[in-house]
Amino acid sequence: MKKEEIISKLPYSKPFLFVDEILQIDENGVEGTYTFDANLDFYKGHFKNHPVTPGVILTEVMAQIGLVCLGVFLLDDTFNRSTSIALTSTDIEFLKPVFPNEKVIVSSEKVYFRFGKLKCKVLMKNEKDDIVAMGTIAGIILTKGEGAETGLK
Repeated sequence: MKKEEIISKLPYSKPFLFVDEILQIDENGVEGTYTFDANLDFYKGHFKNHPVTPGVILTEVMAQIGLVCLGVFLLDDTFNRSTSIALTSTDIEFLKPVFPNEKVIVSSEKVYFRFGKLKCKVLMKNEKDDIVAMGTIAGIILTKGEGAETGLK
């Protein structure tokens, strides 16, 4: 599967698509980039006159690149409109702020993929090669109709 195909299969669109490019991907991990546009709405009030990217958005970028892109790749042709990946857990440590117009590089390493659950170690760096966030993210692959008992439809 081509890198552009993976991005086109993601269940997101702008302004909530946080993947610009996939640099490399294989069955063990992925590396991709995203640049934060200074005009994104969340910068308007976080923080006054000195905007910083919220941690929840950094986590989302790490999840989209490091977990969902890898999940789409691993599922290959079986990932379709009735397939989704629901976030099940995160453990992220934030080390440096990310500012508007900053580009980040996210890399992930698969810890395991079994019984429909994908868990990855994720690392986010800025263009200076500083680690800005790191941790683990896990998600579960769902197909339409699954997840009723957990509300994850």
